[in-house]
Amino acid sequence: MSTSLSPMKQLRMQQGLTQGQLAERVHVTRQTIALIEANKFNPSLRLCLDIAHALETDLNTLFWEEQHE
Repeated sequence: MSTSLSPMKQLRMQQGLTQGQLAERVHVTRQTIALIEANKFNPSLRLCLDIAHALETDLNTLFWEEQHE
């Protein structure tokens, strides 16, 4: 059984950031980051770009998940 972490959460954790620290960098609440990571909130394109910049990555790496059937 594999762990199903979102790419955003994986990148955040690899960089040693808490949800709160990432939230401060992109000027949103910690709860917003938690909801995005849980795939329960669709952020605006501007917020997506801000998060990608804060995590030093691109949108494809940050949000695209490979689908396995």
